Amino acid sequence: MPAGTTGVTTGGRRAAIRSQERAASKLFAAVYPRLAGWVRRLVEDDETAHEIAAEAFTRLWARWARVEEPRGFLYVTAANLVRDHWRKLERERGAMRRVTAQEQRKQHHETDPSVRMLVQSLPARLRNPALLYYYADLPVREVARLLGRREGTVKADLHAARELLRAELGGHHDRIA
Repeated sequence: MPAGTTGVTTGGRRAAIRSQERAASKLFAAVYPRLAGWVRRLVEDDETAHEIAAEAFTRLWARWARVEEPRGFLYVTAANLVRDHWRKLERERGAMRRVTAQEQRKQHHETDPSVRMLVQSLPARLRNPALLYYYADLPVREVARLLGRREGTVKADLHAARELLRAELGGHHDRIA
């Protein structure tokens, strides 16, 4: 090898980059529609869902070489972005409630409990498994692996989340499964 060369040719680097780009493109085509649909169910807005899904892919691409499980990374990242979105919406709603009449605030809270807001209010220990299991349709085994927990712990957390939601909803929903 001539002095001053690194051992990696420019052509080799380009080929590696093209290979990574093909893998990322293939992953995008396979996962994006389902991820965006999942986010859509959570945020109830197409544009926001696509923005969140795209942002999850952008964050994945920035860490591409270090991420072992891209699909799991995408769903966990999207769940965190959805949570941030919900927090933003809740702050906006709080500001609106402060400028509306007291009776309107009381009536809204008593007659329309939001399951989404209740899920958001769960402790992270319970919220993350609930989002991944119920909304991303991931099996308990996959949720446990992504969160670094045992399957039994995830099952117990899901049960606790259901019980908290059931207690908060009271008679507003007949069944929480």
